[in-house]
Amino acid sequence: MGNTTSCCVSSSPKHRRSNHSRLEPYRPEPELSREDTGCNLQHISDRENIDDLPMEYNPSDHPRASTIFLSKSQTDVREKRKSLYINHFTHISENKHHPGPLRRKYSSCSTIFLDDSTVSQPNLKYTIKCVALAIYYHIKNRDIDGRMLLDIFDEKLHPLSKSEVPADYDKYDPEQKQIYRFVRTLFSAAQLTAECAIVTLVYLERLLTYAEIDICPANWKRIVLGAILLASKVWDDQAVWNVDYCQILKDITVEDMNELERQFLELLQFNINVPSSVYAKYYFDLRSLAEANNLSFPLEPLSRDKAQKLEAIARLCDKYKDMRKLAKKRSVSADNLMVVRWCPAIIS
Repeated sequence: MGNTTSCCVSSSPKHRRSNHSRLEPYRPEPELSREDTGCNLQHISDRENIDDLPMEYNPSDHPRASTIFLSKSQTDVREKRKSLYINHFTHISENKHHPGPLRRKYSSCSTIFLDDSTVSQPNLKYTIKCVALAIYYHIKNRDIDGRMLLDIFDEKLHPLSKSEVPADYDKYDPEQKQIYRFVRTLFSAAQLTAECAIVTLVYLERLLTYAEIDICPANWKRIVLGAILLASKVWDDQAVWNVDYCQILKDITVEDMNELERQFLELLQFNINVPSSVYAKYYFDLRSLAEANNLSFPLEPLSRDKAQKLEAIARLCDKYKDMRKLAKKRSVSADNLMVVRWCPAIIS
């Protein structure tokens, strides 16, 4: 190991020089491409350096890229707002003395209204409703020309039940209620959490981006099933086995579930990482989607117990802030002058 010349000197005669010859300038050999070397595998650094990738092509990877479902819902949301605006003034003109009940609660000096959903503990029922609404907009506002339809997701080739699949199964878009019932049944039977629903949506959009496919009436059930299957295994500590889903969906086989999971992972390029920033982006975009579609989270007056819990959390944050200040007073090495700054967090 100590002799640096014993293993580095080439024995090729064209690289040998006599003691009296003049040294020639170094000319590096051209680098061989991956096609020339026979290695076409993507290097891990090419995939994980998200800052070098275009944001519009990886919304499920980049925290600053806009989510696909939110952009697909903008057209319908504008039409709904225009319709509500017209109906509101029509109602006022027809019922001047009876304006009708208020649909939204507002906080006042004496009463504060809060919902029970936070980024760390989302409301399960309303999160599933928001995810179902996002999937609905994906299906409704998909590309008209259509993209490639993979066989593993085709419900005609891989039915989820023994009942005959209708001939026009790929013609009519499912309603939001139908998507919600399908997702709610899986989450209720498997006892999955609300965080798993958000990760499910992340994997769904990542699949559509990586595989360059669209979700449509012919494949939406199996795509959602594969995303839920993968999200439950990645997120939950006690994951649901594939055989357990066969108990929920009585007519599906374990071999079909295994093949669905395997191909789903391959299409994701085995990228199942969900950064906290991406998770938070999807959570707040789902709340924006709910707000735009009048699907507001349930508001309740701030009770004494909840106020005490918020005060306890605030004291804990203040204590953490004091600890960070004490840590900053310590001496810092000259090799590492970059100190992490403390930033206050928004609870809800």
